[in-house]
Amino acid sequence: MKKLLTLLALLGLSLTNYAQNSTTVDKEKLFDFYQTQRYADAAQYLKSIYGEEANDFKTLSQIGYCFLMAGNNVEAEKFYSKAYTMQPQSLPILFSLGSIYNKRGNTEKAKKYYGEIVQIDSNNFNVYKLLANLYPLPTDSMKLVYLLKANRINTLEGDVAADLAEVYSAYQQYTKAYDVLDIAIKGDSDNLVLQRAKLPIANQLKKYNEVIASGEKLLKDGADAGVIKDVAKAYYYTKKYQKAIDLFKFLEIAAMQNEATLYYTSLSYRALKNYPQAAAYTRKTIDEAISPNTSSYYSLLGLVYEENNQLTFANAAYKKGLQFKATPTLYYRLAVFYDTRLKQGKNALKYYNLYLKSRPSLTDDKEEIKFSKDRIAQLNLAD
Repeated sequence: MKKLLTLLALLGLSLTNYAQNSTTVDKEKLFDFYQTQRYADAAQYLKSIYGEEANDFKTLSQIGYCFLMAGNNVEAEKFYSKAYTMQPQSLPILFSLGSIYNKRGNTEKAKKYYGEIVQIDSNNFNVYKLLANLYPLPTDSMKLVYLLKANRINTLEGDVAADLAEVYSAYQQYTKAYDVLDIAIKGDSDNLVLQRAKLPIANQLKKYNEVIASGEKLLKDGADAGVIKDVAKAYYYTKKYQKAIDLFKFLEIAAMQNEATLYYTSLSYRALKNYPQAAAYTRKTIDEAISPNTSSYYSLLGLVYEENNQLTFANAAYKKGLQFKATPTLYYRLAVFYDTRLKQGKNALKYYNLYLKSRPSLTDDKEEIKFSKDRIAQLNLAD
Protein backbone atom coordinates (compact mmCIF):
# COMPACT_ATOMS: atom_id res chain seq x y z
CA MET A 1 0.00 0.00 0.00
CA LYS A 2 2.83 2.37 0.93
CA LYS A 3 4.60 1.62 -2.36
CA LEU A 4 1.36 2.29 -4.25
CA LEU A 5 0.90 5.72 -2.61
CA THR A 6 4.50 6.60 -3.43
CA LEU A 7 3.98 5.55 -7.03
CA LEU A 8 0.78 7.59 -7.28
CA ALA A 9 2.56 10.67 -5.82
CA LEU A 10 5.39 10.35 -8.32
CA LEU A 11 2.90 9.90 -11.13
CA GLY A 12 1.03 13.03 -10.01
CA LEU A 13 4.26 15.06 -9.89
CA SER A 14 5.21 13.85 -13.36
CA LEU A 15 1.84 14.90 -14.72
CA THR A 16 2.17 18.34 -13.10
CA ASN A 17 5.62 18.86 -14.61
CA TYR A 18 4.35 17.71 -17.98
CA ALA A 19 1.47 20.16 -17.75
CA GLN A 20 3.87 23.01 -16.91
CA ASN A 21 6.30 22.13 -19.67
CA SER A 22 3.52 21.77 -22.17
CA THR A 23 2.38 25.35 -21.47
CA THR A 24 2.86 27.20 -24.71
CA VAL A 25 3.21 30.88 -25.47
CA ASP A 26 0.83 32.42 -27.99
CA LYS A 27 3.52 33.61 -30.38
CA GLU A 28 1.14 35.74 -32.43
CA LYS A 29 -0.04 37.57 -29.32
CA LEU A 30 3.53 38.12 -28.15
CA PHE A 31 4.58 39.30 -31.61
CA ASP A 32 1.72 41.80 -31.59
CA PHE A 33 2.94 43.16 -28.24
CA TYR A 34 6.46 43.57 -29.66
CA GLN A 35 5.26 45.09 -32.92
CA THR A 36 3.15 47.71 -31.13
CA GLN A 37 5.93 48.24 -28.55
CA ARG A 38 3.67 47.21 -25.66
CA TYR A 39 6.58 45.75 -23.76
CA ALA A 40 4.95 46.08 -20.33
CA ASP A 41 2.02 43.96 -21.56
CA ALA A 42 4.45 41.46 -23.06
CA ALA A 43 6.33 41.18 -19.75
CA GLN A 44 3.15 40.63 -17.75
CA TYR A 45 1.92 38.09 -20.29
CA LEU A 46 5.14 36.08 -20.04
CA LYS A 47 5.04 36.29 -16.24
CA SER A 48 1.48 34.98 -16.25
CA ILE A 49 2.67 31.92 -18.13
CA TYR A 50 6.02 31.20 -16.49
CA GLY A 51 5.40 32.72 -13.06
CA GLU A 52 7.71 34.63 -10.71
CA GLU A 53 9.90 31.61 -10.18
CA ALA A 54 10.93 31.04 -13.79
CA ASN A 55 14.32 29.35 -13.88
CA ASP A 56 15.02 28.92 -17.57
CA PHE A 57 17.82 31.20 -18.87
CA LYS A 58 16.09 32.11 -22.13
CA THR A 59 12.81 32.80 -20.36
CA LEU A 60 14.47 34.98 -17.73
CA SER A 61 16.33 36.91 -20.43
CA GLN A 62 13.15 37.42 -22.43
CA ILE A 63 11.11 38.71 -19.49
CA GLY A 64 14.01 40.90 -18.36
CA TYR A 65 14.26 42.37 -21.86
CA CYS A 66 10.54 43.19 -21.94
CA PHE A 67 10.70 44.95 -18.59
CA LEU A 68 13.83 46.83 -19.66
CA MET A 69 12.19 48.05 -22.86
CA ALA A 70 9.12 49.04 -20.82
CA GLY A 71 11.30 51.19 -18.56
CA ASN A 72 10.68 49.05 -15.50
CA ASN A 73 14.30 48.76 -14.38
CA VAL A 74 13.46 47.23 -10.98
CA GLU A 75 11.70 44.23 -12.51
CA ALA A 76 14.24 44.00 -15.33
CA GLU A 77 17.09 43.83 -12.79
CA LYS A 78 15.30 41.02 -10.92
CA PHE A 79 15.05 38.73 -13.96
CA TYR A 80 18.43 39.65 -15.46
CA SER A 81 20.14 39.01 -12.11
CA LYS A 82 18.68 35.48 -12.05
CA ALA A 83 19.88 34.92 -15.59
CA TYR A 84 23.33 36.26 -14.60
CA THR A 85 23.67 33.62 -11.86
CA MET A 86 23.03 30.95 -14.48
CA GLN A 87 25.33 32.35 -17.18
CA PRO A 88 27.65 35.01 -15.68
CA GLN A 89 29.62 35.40 -18.91
CA SER A 90 26.67 36.21 -21.16
CA LEU A 91 27.52 39.52 -22.84
CA PRO A 92 23.88 40.54 -23.48
CA ILE A 93 23.08 40.01 -19.79
CA LEU A 94 26.16 41.96 -18.68
CA PHE A 95 25.35 44.83 -21.05
CA SER A 96 21.75 44.90 -19.82
CA LEU A 97 22.69 44.91 -16.13
CA GLY A 98 25.28 47.62 -16.73
CA SER A 99 22.67 49.72 -18.53
CA ILE A 100 20.11 49.20 -15.75
CA TYR A 101 22.47 50.28 -12.99
CA ASN A 102 23.70 53.23 -15.02
CA LYS A 103 20.11 54.43 -15.55
CA ARG A 104 19.47 54.09 -11.82
CA GLY A 105 22.55 56.16 -10.96
CA ASN A 106 24.59 53.29 -9.53
CA THR A 107 27.68 53.86 -11.67
CA GLU A 108 29.89 51.67 -9.52
CA LYS A 109 27.79 48.59 -10.26
CA ALA A 110 27.57 49.62 -13.92
CA LYS A 111 31.38 49.74 -14.00
CA LYS A 112 31.48 46.28 -12.41
CA TYR A 113 29.35 44.63 -15.10
CA TYR A 114 30.98 46.53 -17.96
CA GLY A 115 34.36 45.63 -16.48
CA GLU A 116 33.41 41.96 -16.64
CA ILE A 117 32.72 42.38 -20.35
CA VAL A 118 36.24 43.75 -20.81
CA GLN A 119 37.63 40.64 -19.13
CA ILE A 120 35.72 38.45 -21.58
CA ASP A 121 36.17 40.57 -24.73
CA SER A 122 39.02 43.07 -24.55
CA ASN A 123 38.31 44.35 -28.08
CA ASN A 124 34.69 45.28 -27.52
CA PHE A 125 34.30 48.85 -28.79
CA ASN A 126 30.85 49.43 -27.29
CA VAL A 127 31.85 48.59 -23.72
CA TYR A 128 34.80 51.01 -23.77
CA LYS A 129 32.49 53.73 -25.08
CA LEU A 130 29.99 53.00 -22.30
CA LEU A 131 32.70 52.94 -19.63
CA ALA A 132 34.06 56.30 -20.81
CA ASN A 133 30.59 57.83 -20.49
CA LEU A 134 30.50 56.82 -16.81
CA TYR A 135 33.18 59.46 -16.12
CA PRO A 136 31.54 62.88 -16.68
CA LEU A 137 34.64 65.06 -16.21
CA PRO A 138 36.92 65.38 -19.27
CA THR A 139 39.92 65.59 -16.94
CA ASP A 140 39.24 62.18 -15.36
CA SER A 141 42.17 59.94 -16.27
CA MET A 142 39.98 56.83 -16.67
CA LYS A 143 37.79 58.61 -19.22
CA LEU A 144 40.88 59.16 -21.34
CA VAL A 145 41.95 55.53 -20.92
CA TYR A 146 38.64 54.12 -22.16
CA LEU A 147 38.24 56.63 -24.98
CA LEU A 148 41.73 55.82 -26.24
CA LYS A 149 40.91 52.10 -26.27
CA ALA A 150 37.63 52.70 -28.09
CA ASN A 151 39.25 55.05 -30.59
CA ARG A 152 42.03 52.58 -31.38
CA ILE A 153 39.43 49.94 -32.19
CA ASN A 154 37.36 52.31 -34.37
CA THR A 155 38.99 55.62 -35.32
CA LEU A 156 36.02 56.64 -37.49
CA GLU A 157 33.27 56.54 -34.85
CA GLY A 158 32.17 60.15 -34.41
CA ASP A 159 30.95 60.22 -30.81
CA VAL A 160 34.15 58.74 -29.42
CA ALA A 161 36.32 60.97 -31.64
CA ALA A 162 34.48 64.09 -30.44
CA ASP A 163 34.69 63.05 -26.78
CA LEU A 164 38.38 62.16 -27.06
CA ALA A 165 39.11 65.50 -28.73
CA GLU A 166 37.33 67.25 -25.86
CA VAL A 167 39.50 65.40 -23.33
CA TYR A 168 42.68 66.24 -25.24
CA SER A 169 41.58 69.90 -25.35
CA ALA A 170 41.03 69.88 -21.59
CA TYR A 171 44.69 68.84 -21.26
CA GLN A 172 45.63 71.49 -23.89
CA GLN A 173 46.86 68.76 -26.24
CA TYR A 174 45.36 70.49 -29.24
CA THR A 175 47.41 68.75 -31.93
CA LYS A 176 46.22 65.33 -30.74
CA ALA A 177 42.63 66.60 -30.55
CA TYR A 178 42.88 67.96 -34.09
CA ASP A 179 44.33 64.73 -35.49
CA VAL A 180 41.61 62.57 -33.88
CA LEU A 181 38.86 64.70 -35.40
CA ASP A 182 40.64 64.95 -38.75
CA ILE A 183 40.72 61.16 -39.12
CA ALA A 184 37.05 60.81 -38.14
CA ILE A 185 36.00 63.57 -40.55
CA LYS A 186 37.82 61.87 -43.42
CA GLY A 187 35.65 58.84 -42.74
CA ASP A 188 32.46 60.94 -42.53
CA SER A 189 32.95 64.23 -44.34
CA ASP A 190 29.29 65.22 -43.87
CA ASN A 191 29.41 64.96 -40.08
CA LEU A 192 28.66 68.54 -39.02
CA VAL A 193 29.10 67.74 -35.32
CA LEU A 194 32.73 66.76 -35.91
CA GLN A 195 33.35 69.78 -38.13
CA ARG A 196 32.00 72.12 -35.46
CA ALA A 197 34.09 70.44 -32.78
CA LYS A 198 37.21 70.94 -34.88
CA LEU A 199 36.88 74.73 -35.27
CA PRO A 200 37.93 75.90 -31.75
CA ILE A 201 40.81 73.42 -31.80
CA ALA A 202 41.97 74.68 -35.20
CA ASN A 203 41.82 78.21 -33.78
CA GLN A 204 44.08 77.15 -30.91
CA LEU A 205 46.54 75.78 -33.47
CA LYS A 206 46.37 79.07 -35.42
CA LYS A 207 44.88 77.39 -38.48
CA TYR A 208 42.81 80.51 -39.04
CA ASN A 209 42.28 80.19 -42.81
CA GLU A 210 40.99 76.64 -42.31
CA VAL A 211 38.59 77.86 -39.62
CA ILE A 212 37.26 80.59 -41.91
CA ALA A 213 36.83 78.27 -44.93
CA SER A 214 35.21 75.46 -42.97
CA GLY A 215 33.21 77.76 -40.72
CA GLU A 216 31.69 79.77 -43.55
CA LYS A 217 30.46 76.51 -45.13
CA LEU A 218 28.93 75.46 -41.83
CA LEU A 219 27.18 78.81 -41.44
CA LYS A 220 25.34 78.17 -44.71
CA ASP A 221 23.61 75.28 -42.92
CA GLY A 222 22.52 77.44 -39.97
CA ALA A 223 23.62 80.23 -37.64
CA ASP A 224 25.30 78.19 -34.91
CA ALA A 225 26.58 80.46 -32.12
CA GLY A 226 29.73 78.40 -31.55
CA VAL A 227 30.64 78.43 -35.23
CA ILE A 228 30.03 82.19 -35.49
CA LYS A 229 32.30 82.81 -32.51
CA ASP A 230 35.10 80.63 -33.89
CA VAL A 231 34.95 82.16 -37.37
CA ALA A 232 34.83 85.68 -35.91
CA LYS A 233 37.93 84.96 -33.79
CA ALA A 234 39.72 83.63 -36.88
CA TYR A 235 38.84 86.85 -38.72
CA TYR A 236 40.21 88.86 -35.79
CA TYR A 237 43.50 86.95 -35.78
CA THR A 238 43.85 87.42 -39.55
CA LYS A 239 43.30 91.16 -39.04
CA LYS A 240 39.94 91.24 -40.82
CA TYR A 241 38.54 93.26 -37.96
CA GLN A 242 35.33 94.53 -39.56
CA LYS A 243 34.30 90.99 -40.55
CA ALA A 244 34.98 89.89 -36.98
CA ILE A 245 32.86 92.76 -35.63
CA ASP A 246 29.99 91.94 -38.01
CA LEU A 247 29.86 88.33 -36.80
CA PHE A 248 30.21 89.23 -33.12
CA LYS A 249 27.41 91.79 -33.52
CA PHE A 250 25.20 89.09 -35.03
CA LEU A 251 25.58 87.20 -31.74
CA GLU A 252 24.76 90.34 -29.79
CA ILE A 253 21.58 90.97 -31.82
CA ALA A 254 20.53 87.39 -31.19
CA ALA A 255 21.29 87.80 -27.44
CA MET A 256 23.98 85.10 -27.69
CA GLN A 257 26.93 87.27 -26.76
CA ASN A 258 29.19 86.45 -23.85
CA GLU A 259 32.20 87.83 -22.09
CA ALA A 260 34.65 86.55 -24.72
CA THR A 261 32.72 87.77 -27.77
CA LEU A 262 32.35 91.26 -26.30
CA TYR A 263 36.05 91.31 -25.44
CA TYR A 264 37.09 90.44 -28.99
CA THR A 265 34.65 93.03 -30.33
CA SER A 266 36.42 95.63 -28.21
CA LEU A 267 39.82 94.47 -29.41
CA SER A 268 38.63 94.67 -33.02
CA TYR A 269 37.37 98.23 -32.59
CA ARG A 270 40.65 99.19 -30.93
CA ALA A 271 42.58 97.73 -33.88
CA LEU A 272 40.47 99.92 -36.18
CA LYS A 273 41.24 102.89 -33.88
CA ASN A 274 37.55 103.34 -33.15
CA TYR A 275 38.25 104.18 -29.54
CA PRO A 276 34.72 105.23 -28.46
CA GLN A 277 33.33 101.84 -29.57
CA ALA A 278 36.33 100.02 -28.12
CA ALA A 279 35.70 101.66 -24.76
CA ALA A 280 31.95 100.96 -24.98
CA TYR A 281 32.50 97.26 -25.66
CA THR A 282 35.12 96.95 -22.98
CA ARG A 283 32.59 98.34 -20.50
CA LYS A 284 30.05 95.82 -21.84
CA THR A 285 32.61 93.09 -21.29
CA ILE A 286 33.09 94.18 -17.70
CA ASP A 287 29.34 94.30 -17.15
CA GLU A 288 28.84 90.86 -18.71
CA ALA A 289 30.77 89.08 -16.02
CA ILE A 290 32.99 89.89 -13.11
CA SER A 291 35.56 87.17 -13.49
CA PRO A 292 39.27 86.46 -12.95
CA ASN A 293 39.79 88.32 -16.23
CA THR A 294 38.23 91.55 -15.00
CA SER A 295 41.60 93.14 -14.24
CA SER A 296 42.67 92.41 -17.84
CA TYR A 297 39.54 94.12 -19.14
CA TYR A 298 40.24 97.22 -17.08
CA SER A 299 43.80 97.09 -18.35
CA LEU A 300 42.44 97.11 -21.91
CA LEU A 301 40.00 99.91 -21.06
CA GLY A 302 42.85 101.98 -19.61
CA LEU A 303 44.93 101.38 -22.75
CA VAL A 304 42.02 102.43 -24.98
CA TYR A 305 41.52 105.63 -22.99
CA GLU A 306 45.25 106.30 -23.02
CA GLU A 307 45.51 105.87 -26.77
CA ASN A 308 42.58 108.28 -27.15
CA ASN A 309 44.36 110.80 -24.89
CA GLN A 310 41.73 110.50 -22.14
CA LEU A 311 44.40 110.32 -19.48
CA THR A 312 42.22 110.85 -16.41
CA PHE A 313 39.95 108.00 -17.46
CA ALA A 314 42.96 105.84 -18.29
CA ASN A 315 44.47 106.34 -14.84
CA ALA A 316 41.16 105.48 -13.17
CA ALA A 317 40.70 102.35 -15.30
CA TYR A 318 44.19 101.02 -14.56
CA LYS A 319 43.73 101.55 -10.82
CA LYS A 320 40.26 100.02 -10.92
CA GLY A 321 41.81 96.90 -12.43
CA LEU A 322 44.20 96.66 -9.48
CA GLN A 323 41.20 96.43 -7.16
CA PHE A 324 40.26 93.12 -8.78
CA LYS A 325 43.71 91.62 -9.25
CA ALA A 326 47.16 93.14 -9.06
CA THR A 327 48.74 91.71 -12.20
CA PRO A 328 52.24 92.38 -13.58
CA THR A 329 50.64 93.82 -16.75
CA LEU A 330 48.68 96.44 -14.81
CA TYR A 331 51.71 97.47 -12.77
CA TYR A 332 53.78 97.81 -15.93
CA ARG A 333 51.09 99.81 -17.75
CA LEU A 334 50.77 102.17 -14.78
CA ALA A 335 54.54 102.58 -14.53
CA VAL A 336 54.90 103.46 -18.23
CA PHE A 337 51.76 105.64 -18.03
CA TYR A 338 53.16 107.73 -15.16
CA ASP A 339 56.60 107.74 -16.75
CA THR A 340 55.77 108.74 -20.32
CA ARG A 341 52.31 110.27 -20.18
CA LEU A 342 52.08 112.10 -16.86
CA LYS A 343 55.83 112.63 -16.38
CA GLN A 344 55.56 111.73 -12.69
CA GLY A 345 58.88 110.08 -11.93
CA LYS A 346 58.16 109.09 -8.32
CA ASN A 347 54.91 107.35 -9.18
CA ALA A 348 56.57 105.71 -12.18
CA LEU A 349 59.40 104.44 -9.96
CA LYS A 350 56.88 103.06 -7.49
CA TYR A 351 55.04 101.04 -10.16
CA TYR A 352 58.22 99.84 -11.90
CA ASN A 353 59.34 98.38 -8.57
CA LEU A 354 55.92 96.84 -7.95
CA TYR A 355 56.06 95.33 -11.44
CA LEU A 356 59.39 93.62 -10.77
CA LYS A 357 58.15 92.36 -7.39
CA SER A 358 55.01 90.87 -8.97
CA ARG A 359 57.12 88.16 -10.66
CA PRO A 360 56.52 88.73 -14.38
CA SER A 361 57.44 85.89 -16.74
CA LEU A 362 61.20 85.75 -17.27
CA THR A 363 60.68 84.45 -20.81
CA ASP A 364 57.55 86.23 -22.06
CA ASP A 365 58.26 89.58 -20.39
CA LYS A 366 62.04 89.78 -20.62
CA GLU A 367 61.97 93.02 -22.66
CA GLU A 368 59.59 94.69 -20.18
CA ILE A 369 61.74 93.51 -17.28
CA LYS A 370 64.90 94.94 -18.85
CA PHE A 371 63.17 98.23 -19.67
CA SER A 372 61.85 98.51 -16.10
CA LYS A 373 65.28 97.91 -14.58
CA ASP A 374 66.85 100.49 -16.90
CA ARG A 375 64.20 103.09 -16.07
CA ILE A 376 64.53 102.45 -12.33
CA ALA A 377 68.26 103.12 -12.58
CA GLN A 378 67.68 106.28 -14.64
CA LEU A 379 64.95 107.63 -12.36
CA ASN A 380 67.07 106.99 -9.27
CA LEU A 381 69.94 108.94 -10.83
CA ALA A 382 67.57 111.79 -11.65
CA ASP A 383 66.70 112.07 -7.97
